[in-house]
Amino acid sequence: MNSVTDASPPAARSVLAALTLRRVLTALGLAVLVAVALNPIFITPFVVVLGRTLVVAMVLLLVFIAAGQWRQRWLPSWLVRVLAVGLAAPLATFVVYLPSVGGDVMAVLRHEGRLSGFILIASCALVIGPLLALGALYRERDAQARSQSLQFALEKSMLERQALDAQLRLLHAQIEPHFLFNTLANVQALVESGSPQAAAVLTSLIAYLRGAMPQLHDDAATLANEIGLVRAYLELMHMRMPDRLRFEIRVPDDLNPVRFPPMALLTLVENAIRHGIDPSEQGGQVEIGAQRDPDGRVRVWVADSGVGMSEQAAPGTGLTNLRARLRAFYGESAQVELIEQPPHGLRAELVFQAS
Repeated sequence: MNSVTDASPPAARSVLAALTLRRVLTALGLAVLVAVALNPIFITPFVVVLGRTLVVAMVLLLVFIAAGQWRQRWLPSWLVRVLAVGLAAPLATFVVYLPSVGGDVMAVLRHEGRLSGFILIASCALVIGPLLALGALYRERDAQARSQSLQFALEKSMLERQALDAQLRLLHAQIEPHFLFNTLANVQALVESGSPQAAAVLTSLIAYLRGAMPQLHDDAATLANEIGLVRAYLELMHMRMPDRLRFEIRVPDDLNPVRFPPMALLTLVENAIRHGIDPSEQGGQVEIGAQRDPDGRVRVWVADSGVGMSEQAAPGTGLTNLRARLRAFYGESAQVELIEQPPHGLRAELVFQAS
């Protein structure tokens, strides 16, 4: 069997839902104050006066709520509710007098004491009721404005997150083929030169890509994951030029769990080899390191002893996208810094505030 609430019309359920404890207590409290203020004037016992003011207060509250459920297009909703309370005030007051005279309307109008009591209570209801209704309407409008503001803020945040996700996907789509084709070009060069290392390098490349590809879109990637990819890439490059490339990785264990955008460090390592080590006749060394500054910021760097910034090509797609990805991932305070290393070489640093 359904409950009474479930079986009741939607309008009745809306009225009951709007009949909050705060509203009821406010109406009853004002009714008590009016009864206390009028009691010295009345000959009628205080309990009777209090009962009448309580009933009038509750009737006006119900009328105020019910008028808010009425949907019409002729008058503003707030005006309808105030007018409804104003009209209900004398009617409700008159109705509460009828039980004491057995429902005889004329007995109320002809009795001077009852008529003056009716006028006093109705006057108080006419003054307090509409004023209280206006105050409640103001609070409702203020609450609706705050609710709309919060809703707009939530929608804005969701749209910004969606735009950020779309931006990251676009940047990933640009970086992946950039890295992949550069690496395949290195393998092609070994094959065309007839190098005996071509087969081993190709095998290492396949193993590397098998491990790297699933992590390209991993939002939970960490610095430890990125270091693993970088190490595999450097080992691959070392097989291509064992006499010209040396590398060293020094990352503290406490920084391993730090969230890190996939392929970001690999972009710097690739640039160091392509623009720093490859053009150098003697080759060089690549150093990867990380540290946490006293202010909480994290620095991750790639330093090479190659030809340096002056002889390197202008920053291309990799660095441009890296800056955009880093700011999208960590915020506008994230930076990519390029520092020359005398007598030759370049140090590229990623600086960000880790969460």
